[in-house]
Amino acid sequence: MKMPTEAICREIRKHGVISFARFMELALYCPESGYYEKKGDNVGRAGDFITSVSTGSLFGELLAFQFAGWLRESQIANFKLQIIEAGAHDGKLAADILNWLQNHRPELFSQIEYCILEPSLNRQAWQKEALKPFAPRVRWLVGLNDSTIQPFNGILFSNELLDAFPVHRFGWDAKSQAWFEWGVALVGEVFGWVKIQPPQSSLPSTIRHLPAALVDVLPDGYTVETSPAAETWWREASRSLQRGRLLTIDYGYTAGEMVSPARPRGTLRAYHSHRVSDDLLAHPGEQDLTAHVNFTAIQQAGEEAGLKTESFCTQPQFLTRILQKAVSDKSFAQLDAKQVRQFQTLTHLEHLGRAFRVLVQSRG
Repeated sequence: MKMPTEAICREIRKHGVISFARFMELALYCPESGYYEKKGDNVGRAGDFITSVSTGSLFGELLAFQFAGWLRESQIANFKLQIIEAGAHDGKLAADILNWLQNHRPELFSQIEYCILEPSLNRQAWQKEALKPFAPRVRWLVGLNDSTIQPFNGILFSNELLDAFPVHRFGWDAKSQAWFEWGVALVGEVFGWVKIQPPQSSLPSTIRHLPAALVDVLPDGYTVETSPAAETWWREASRSLQRGRLLTIDYGYTAGEMVSPARPRGTLRAYHSHRVSDDLLAHPGEQDLTAHVNFTAIQQAGEEAGLKTESFCTQPQFLTRILQKAVSDKSFAQLDAKQVRQFQTLTHLEHLGRAFRVLVQSRG
């Protein structure tokens, strides 16, 4: 067996059973052979899934226009302006944003520093290759605790990052009227599901505080996910922001939408070659694992850290507003046929516009 399978097996043999969150962390981020650590073209039509970035440059150009407006509002004498992207994957979105700013806002471009939060040395190498033309303007950071960005002034954003944070899976035992956590163990030579019985008092508040009327209709084995890691990251990002905006674009639900009898298996899915699978334990390192973001929990984490929620909307609403301002501002001419197709893919409910939502919070 190769890593990350070997790493998962070692942990299971050491502990007997591990949480699914730990399994997911090793499957996606294990050094050298975790899913996101391999250079394989896993994004786009030839990969496992498409993203807003892979549709073309329009997505980044619209973000660049919006960022330029926000940065003008955040400008303070003697403070450098920063755009910080968390989870830049192969660097294409950063290149699209920087290219538009260089061509359409050259004065602002000369003042900003573009930082990429990236703990993986593998991904840093891919990004540096893609961003060679902008090398003087780009800097890499391992994490939010880097003293050079604390506190920062500008914009910190992520696109499809929070959905890849490890999640815990909880199931409902209708007979005992109690929740349990799904763990992972070795069953012979393969990975299998095992029930962990945590104290009910230690369960996430999202689960403990469900309305009794809803709990009464949940089927046996009903599953829901939580991501404490994503909430912690957002809270730390919020505290790092001195003045400016914190933005995330991802697919997800509100807390009320997360728990629905219509989704008895939860939102966690595996993706490989554009095929969706419920076999979450198969082939670790070879398939993507993602779960919908609980936007209510993320929003609350930011507000508890002192941020103000400016907007929470769908991706079609967010991008349409930007495009309307950009056309009115003369920053964008009439879209050509290629750009129209990109915009339709980004906003149409049968494409990327169906599930993606945008949360914007600010300070100052």
